[in-house]
Amino acid sequence: MNIVCLGAHPDDAEFYAGGTLVKWVRQGHRVLAVSLTNGDIGHHEQTGPALAARRAEETKQAAELGGYRCRILDHHDGELVNTLELRREVVTLIREAEAEVVLSHRPWDYHPDHRYAGLAVQDAAFMVTVPGFCPEAPALRHNPLFLYMMDGFTKPAPFRADVAVAVDDVMDVKWAMLDAMGSQVYEWLPWLEGRLAEVPPDPAARRIFLETMWGPWFHAARNRVVEALEAYYGARRAARVRYAEAFEVCEYGRQPSPEELRSLFPVPAER
Repeated sequence: MNIVCLGAHPDDAEFYAGGTLVKWVRQGHRVLAVSLTNGDIGHHEQTGPALAARRAEETKQAAELGGYRCRILDHHDGELVNTLELRREVVTLIREAEAEVVLSHRPWDYHPDHRYAGLAVQDAAFMVTVPGFCPEAPALRHNPLFLYMMDGFTKPAPFRADVAVAVDDVMDVKWAMLDAMGSQVYEWLPWLEGRLAEVPPDPAARRIFLETMWGPWFHAARNRVVEALEAYYGARRAARVRYAEAFEVCEYGRQPSPEELRSLFPVPAER
């Protein structure tokens, strides 16, 4: 399959879907992670082109660890707006990748960039099949499956897990991918949480800090999608899953049957 993950920022694909992307790559699928902004204000001390360049290099390192391709668009962080220009960019990206599966944010989120990324992808969900729109990029004959990445927001509607993927067996890679994004996981995000003083200088100790800080968040995300895990893996095996990533089908794209949806995701071992 051709799979495109459209995040708002250079670490969104890895944070919300990194384990699943790695599993897809290992199954031989072609995965492209795209950031719609360059991340140039995602820091408490460094901003502008220098930060954008730093985050681009971190994203490249993470993608190399995960085995997928990456791309960053040059929209300013914090300034993403769902314009006609952005819609054209997203439609062209999806067409050029000949995407069969597209992942992005839901349009309800704490961050405006996440919201507008989700809206831009929603607006592209039909237009990718319209030949007269962006005619320089051939239209897709079949609408991709559009999926929302997991979140914990509840208004105006909570996230609904249509499928959940256990990622315990690839969490070592996901942690390594996040570890490569040092400007975020060891500087910006700890500063936001008031925990910057806790970050140790030693690389090995920093990795432990990373798992200590974000392990509970990922485990809580797993606890919100228990029913989907049990439907996919069976209750006994689901009970042993510590980390999972979940996805919701967007009603604007292709609508798969439950059987087809299951077949698109990394096949679990025996139940």
